[in-house]
Formats: sequence, C-alpha cells, structure tokens
Amino acid sequence: MTGANRPAWATIPVDEERYRPLYARLLGLRFVNPGGVLCFLFFEGAIALAVLLALAELVSWWAVLVLPVVVAAMVKLNDMVAAIVVRSAALVPEQERDRFRRQMEPVVGRARVEWVSHSVPGVVITADQVPPPRRANPSD
Repeated sequence: MTGANRPAWATIPVDEERYRPLYARLLGLRFVNPGGVLCFLFFEGAIALAVLLALAELVSWWAVLVLPVVVAAMVKLNDMVAAIVVRSAALVPEQERDRFRRQMEPVVGRARVEWVSHSVPGVVITADQVPPPRRANPSD
C-alpha cells in the first residue's frame, strides 16, 4: 500500500507501515493495530487451538485450515467496523462533540437530594442535626 492512495484518516503512518507485523500488513489493517504478540496469538494460536481440537477428535482436521482463516476474517471485520466508527465520528459537528464532553465530565462536590415523602414510608428524614436524647434521671 503506497502513501498516495491511503486515506487521510488512516491511523498508521506510511513510514511505520513496514515495521508492522506481517499478519497486519497482509490483512491490510488500517485502524486495528495489533502488536507482534497479538498477531502471533491470532495466527499461530489459532493453528495450535485447531490442532488440539483435532487431536481431541472434537473437530475434523479441516479446522486446522479453517480456524486461522475465520480468525483473520473476524480481525478484518473488526477493522472495517472501526473504520465506520471513525468516519461517523468525524461527521459529528464540533458543537455536538463539545456538548457530549461537557455531559460526560464528572461533577465534584455535593448534590442536594430532594426526598419524596412517599418513597420511604415510615421513615422521617431530616437535614437538621438531631441532638442526642437527654436522660430524664441522671442517676440512670
């Protein structure tokens, strides 16, 4: 893939493309950026799992060929979904993004809670401090 026909919104710079694992380059992943260990698990791990399942006679030996292909298809599908999400997020106007950020910021402090009298029947709730009860007789 050359830099001329790559979309501007791709997340992997062209000069770093050659340092990516072969698995990610063969699948043409643009948004999902698995490292070397994850690519190893995707490919060799799927083969090892298929061999173990075939040795246990839970699946036929065709699974050794099919399972890595299915895992690669799911990784590519995940990359395509990530592309759709990034494109749709780019279409959201800046004003809407700012409003969403304001709504998602946590508020630090105390919030006043208005109690509804019928929400807790038989319980009296007050905001005033209640002094401890006095004993009628100090000798008790």
